Amino acid sequence: MDKVTEPQNSSPDLTDQSGNAWVYSDIVKDHFFNPKNFLRHGEEKTLDFNGYGRVGSPACGDEMVMWLKIDPKKEVIKDCRWRTFGCGSAIAATSILSEMVIRHGGMKLEKALKITPQDIIKELGGLPDRKIHCSVLGDQALRAAINDFYKKTRQKDKIMEASEKIIDRELNISERDVEEAVLEGVEDIEGLKRHLKIKVADPEKVAALEEVIRFFREKYFTK
Repeated sequence: MDKVTEPQNSSPDLTDQSGNAWVYSDIVKDHFFNPKNFLRHGEEKTLDFNGYGRVGSPACGDEMVMWLKIDPKKEVIKDCRWRTFGCGSAIAATSILSEMVIRHGGMKLEKALKITPQDIIKELGGLPDRKIHCSVLGDQALRAAINDFYKKTRQKDKIMEASEKIIDRELNISERDVEEAVLEGVEDIEGLKRHLKIKVADPEKVAALEEVIRFFREKYFTK
């Protein structure tokens, strides 16, 4: 059923579209060439998992699937496996994330839900700004898997869904739309218009969108 591919033993994307070199840390390279806790096709049938998360879309070029084995009494992550259809940065980010949540006997779910892309990037020794969105994919899959566990154990009050606040109902623009645009490199309102292929002239809506852009720029790109 899953068509998410295994990491390929080839060089990660080393240049941007302009041909400028991106600098990757040795940690990133190690996790790309030697991904940890990767789940190969068929292995999910032999392992006992109680949390499953799937985010992204193969049609868009990035998809992440994550499986968690959670101690239901202590609510601690005992095992974390994953599979991806994505770039080298996404592979490295999810590989190190899978190690983070099972260290020292396993991480409590409430702590795992607080992991941010910055935490993952710090563990990797940094990522190019335009590759920060790759760390978000694993983070989102982790949250989806934890939410799945909460649903299965009937703890709906603990489920943390992604924000879907609508900023402009006429154009149907949500906070998530802006967040994803910022992670793809949008820096201002004009860039957002081009990215979403929209026209917005209402000063109040422009101001609201600018505020959300600023929020996510600071969240993901402020050191």
